[in-house]
Amino acid sequence: MNKKETGHNRHDIGHGIFLRCCAMLICGLLAMSAIASEDKPLQSGKQGKAKSVIEIWLWGGSCQLETFDPKPDAGEDYNGGFKAIPTNVPGMEISEFLPKLAKHAEKYSLIRSMTHGITGHETATYFMQTGREPGGKVYPGIGAVIGMMKGYDYGYKGKIPPYIVMTESKGRFSEIGFLNPKYKPLVTGGDPNAGVFAVEGIVNAAVTKDQQKKNREFLVSMDSLGGVLPQNVNFDKFEQSGDEAYELITGEAGSVFDLGRESKETRELYGRNWFGQSCLAARRMVEAGVPYITINSTGWDTHKRHFQLMRNKLQQVDQGLSALLQDLKDKGLLDTTVVWCCGEFGRQPKVSTESPWNGGRQHYGKCFSALVAGGGFMGGKIVGSSDERAENPVDRPVYPQDFLGSIYELMGIDPDGKMPNPMGEDITVMPPQSKFGRLKEIY
Repeated sequence: MNKKETGHNRHDIGHGIFLRCCAMLICGLLAMSAIASEDKPLQSGKQGKAKSVIEIWLWGGSCQLETFDPKPDAGEDYNGGFKAIPTNVPGMEISEFLPKLAKHAEKYSLIRSMTHGITGHETATYFMQTGREPGGKVYPGIGAVIGMMKGYDYGYKGKIPPYIVMTESKGRFSEIGFLNPKYKPLVTGGDPNAGVFAVEGIVNAAVTKDQQKKNREFLVSMDSLGGVLPQNVNFDKFEQSGDEAYELITGEAGSVFDLGRESKETRELYGRNWFGQSCLAARRMVEAGVPYITINSTGWDTHKRHFQLMRNKLQQVDQGLSALLQDLKDKGLLDTTVVWCCGEFGRQPKVSTESPWNGGRQHYGKCFSALVAGGGFMGGKIVGSSDERAENPVDRPVYPQDFLGSIYELMGIDPDGKMPNPMGEDITVMPPQSKFGRLKEIY
């Protein structure tokens, strides 16, 4: 064997080892359900209106006045001089930063009285994701719970893991809380707007699928253990898991992340930027049957240069979210897909003009806004209201446990039912709802 051949084989072996490591990583996400666990959920026996959820998380806290609860009469110290614009639903107005979404208001409802009073990122995120006040036991977030209760243990057959996060984890708390690590999300990494959406452990931009298949074949040919070890059920399951993982890497299942299969017009409709292409990728995941998809949009913690930043970020949200809603509608998917858009809190209504903020907004948990659409949620409705400066809810406060409990119900999960857990404790999916209750007026 000459040096060139030896180098080539080493190259193949290196790729084979890399791919096998990737396969083992994905196995933990894809096929751990094949091995009995102490916290396997019981069937709920309920069928909700929704099959999937797309969470658009405005990480850092978006301002209610520049999004879904504008206050044109509050004065420039509060609204920065920006106006409200009418939507296609009579009587419903939103910020002038969102002209495209204004044309789709019949598809979504707005909640203008979200509240919890917390101003710390970590604790507010935890409350908004779990529905539980901080302190004591660390509970899992809604993505992990739905990924568990609508995932492999409930007969989910998809090759794509049931809980996907684009493109980085929130990092504010452990999404899975006390649940088994097998319920961790697949955090994609990469950039959906790049030439290749390089999903960690699945899509390698530097290696073609053909080369990956050849590496897989070479790796299998080098594996001599199967012929000498006695038959073992767990070993067979591991091999099966490996096959499933490689099917995701090299087969048709992984093509859900290939946005190049979409037309140029569709990609441009969503916007050729990270946010817009994340929304497009989320729609493809819904088509593949993924129960829970999170888009973690960063950069909303606008203590300084608030209005300058909002112009750019809200333009992307306006284009990407409006395209997503229309695309889901056109494909007959909006009725079975919950879309919710919110951050961990809002922003302080009074603009901080003093140094060093020079036109920023601070954290604000007393009153903020959220958008909900699809999956059983009505469109063209407004829940609750805030005062003339969006400082406090005036009526119908909506707390995190009421908000999340409503999404669980639409997914066919009883918020008051038992949550499977490895401790064997008597824990409900949600704590008791507030005295104001879940969002029954819009579903």
